[in-house]
Formats: sequence, structure tokens, C-alpha cells
Amino acid sequence: MVQEKPTDQPIQKSSVRKQLLISASIISFLVLSTLAAVLYGSGYRFGFQKGEPKLSKTGLLHLTSTPTGAEVYIDGHLTTATNNTINLTPGKYTIKISKDGYSDWQKDVEIQKEVVLSVDALLLPKLPSLQSISTFGVKSVVADPSGTKLAFKIASNSARRNGVYVFDMTTRSFPVLAGQSSSTQLVDDTTDFFSKATLSWSPDGKQILASTSGAFSTPTYYLLNADGFNSTPSDVTATLPSITDAWQTQRLDKETARLKGLKPAISEFAHKNFRILSWSPDDNKIFYQASASSQMPVFLKPRRIGNNLLYERRDLKKGAIYVYDIKEDINTRIVDVIDQICTDGEENCAKPFIWFPDSEHLIYVHEKKIDLVEVDGSNMTTSYAGPFIDRYVFPWPDGSKLVILTNLNSPSVSPTLYTIGLK
Repeated sequence: MVQEKPTDQPIQKSSVRKQLLISASIISFLVLSTLAAVLYGSGYRFGFQKGEPKLSKTGLLHLTSTPTGAEVYIDGHLTTATNNTINLTPGKYTIKISKDGYSDWQKDVEIQKEVVLSVDALLLPKLPSLQSISTFGVKSVVADPSGTKLAFKIASNSARRNGVYVFDMTTRSFPVLAGQSSSTQLVDDTTDFFSKATLSWSPDGKQILASTSGAFSTPTYYLLNADGFNSTPSDVTATLPSITDAWQTQRLDKETARLKGLKPAISEFAHKNFRILSWSPDDNKIFYQASASSQMPVFLKPRRIGNNLLYERRDLKKGAIYVYDIKEDINTRIVDVIDQICTDGEENCAKPFIWFPDSEHLIYVHEKKIDLVEVDGSNMTTSYAGPFIDRYVFPWPDGSKLVILTNLNSPSVSPTLYTIGLK
């Protein structure tokens, strides 16, 4: 009798099952990994709430700072450093950004699910550096409409050294050599007492109107070119009305063009309730004083996502100071009622508020100190609390410095222009 050989079919089936199980496991792992990556990238996070596992949707907080590498505290806990992006569950948080040698930055934010909220902190040095940029004897500084040139008078030297000067902040290099002036003289005191003149810029920043009265019983008006020395200053006393009218027309035309760029509803509300003080350097924001108490409606519907609205104030209080963001339709209050405040069109007016070049901050000169405040009214930080004269404070065009007029509390020293380093 022939004996049959045992079959290997069960072994083959077991091997096939094993291979199928491995393949299925690999496929499942890849699917689950891909799904997890997609959910993670979409902001979902796995965690425990009241002891139970929960998959929740988060939002993103993007953090940057100048300078970089600052510590980020969220609700008092050191969490990360700038520049970075982190996930947070929806809700309200207090963000503090800190770096050695700089003043702390802090703001409340609200995180929304599936929304990226960007935070950009400008940190100011606690001990800013000072540097002289002009000769001594400077008086009454006036910035041109672009904020890049400063006109001033010098009255403590000889007749040929005294007069009107212009400092162009976009072309000057540092440091200034000892004994070398960093300014351009426009006119001296050999023709008239220009060191005692009243100065005002033309709307285009190319000319300066100088009014003198020290040498004559009635004022004399001169039109000076702002790009070099005027060997024979042009006496325009007889034609003054036509010059001032033309300048005023240019200013009104520019203001009208800006207002026409607004939506009709915004323009109408602004006309009734705004005393416009100045426009931001990028023309996207209006700095104004409320001329009436009212409620500002929401003009942009639906609201843009990704904006922090915790500081918004649409209730207007007469006399209070506000910033209106035209593109984002966000209105914020800077300070309460201020009685005396001037507009860009008013001549020879020392303003308590000046736009910072980034259009995200205002310079606030008050209580013998210089503060920087964000356009939402938060983070009012003192940038300088040393001695300076009146409200002669001006930002450098790139935001790296402030210019002040001071004698550093030395009565025997004539005032001069100094820069305060912010970076």
C-alpha cells in the first residue's frame, strides 16, 4: 500500500493570512498617520478634559518681535520664544513678551478655532543711547510734511553761522565728526534776523516760509528753497496771500482726495463725528478726536477673521482720541478727553501725538516723558524720560531713533538736537 505525503496547504494559507495582516496593518498605519497629519495641520489636538480623552480644534498664534529671540509667556507661563507659531485652544489669553535689556510687552488676545492670529511686538530698550546731531543754539524745530526733514534756527553764534538750517534724516550718516555740522544752512543773519524767524513748510516740503520781525517794525516774509543756501532770500511779503492760499488749496485737495477714497458711509460718519488730526504714514488709518458722542456702526460685514477685537471701542466719547483702521474697520480709543490738540494743517503747533513710521504706533509726549503706544491703545511704554524741551520730538524715518531738542538740564549749555536709539 502506497502511503500519501502530508499536504502543505494549511501552512500556505497561514502564510498568506500573515502577509495580508501585515499589509493591512501597514495600510492602516499609513491611513491613520496621514489622517493624523491632516488633522494636526488643520489645528486639531488630542488631549484630556476632565479625565476623558478629547480631540479638539485649535487656533494658531504667530509670534514675532523686534528684536527677535524674546521669551513668550502665556498666562504667566514661559511657553516659547519669538519668532514662532503655536497652537492654542480657543479662548482669551494674556501674552507677555520679554527680553533682557528691553521693556516688557503685554497684550490680551482671543484665539479662535481654525484662525491664525499674528502678534508683532516692538520692544524698546530700557537704557536708550543718545547722540548729538547738530551744533548748539537750536531753536523751534519744525518737521516737513513727509517727516523726513527738520527745519530749525540757530541763534548763539556769529551772524554768518546763525540763521535757518535743515537736517535731512534720509541722507545723513553717523557718527558726525567733531566740529562738523550735520545740517544744511539755508540762510544767515546778514540779510535779516532769520535766527528769530517763524518757520513753516510748503505742502511739498521743497520750500520754507520764514517770517521775521526783529529788524523791522512789521513782519517780512521770505520764501526759502529748502535744498541749499539762499544767497538772496526772496521777499514775498507783497504776494504772501497768494502763496498761503495756494498752499492751503494743496492741503485741502489732498485731504479731499483721502476722504473720497473712503466708502460713502464711512465718509459721512467721519464728517459728522471726526475731527481728523492726522493720517497714518501709509494712509490706512485715521487719528482723530471725536467731535461728538455717538455709536460707530460696523461698516465691514462680515468682519475680517484673524483680527484681535478685544481693544475695539465703537462708542465715541466727545473729546476723546481714537484711531480708525480703514481697511480692517476697527476703531480703538487711545486716551480720554484732551482739550488742546492741533491738526496737521495748523502751523507751528507742537503736537502731543505723532505717528511712528510703521503706522502701528503713536508717539505720545506728555508729563515730561516720551511714550510709544500701539494703535489699539495698548502697550503704552516709556521710550525716554530724560530732559527735553517742550514737545520737540520727531521719529527717524525708519523708526530706529527719535530726535529731541535738549540741553540735558545744563543751564549754561545751549540746546541741540539729539537722537534716542530705539533699536
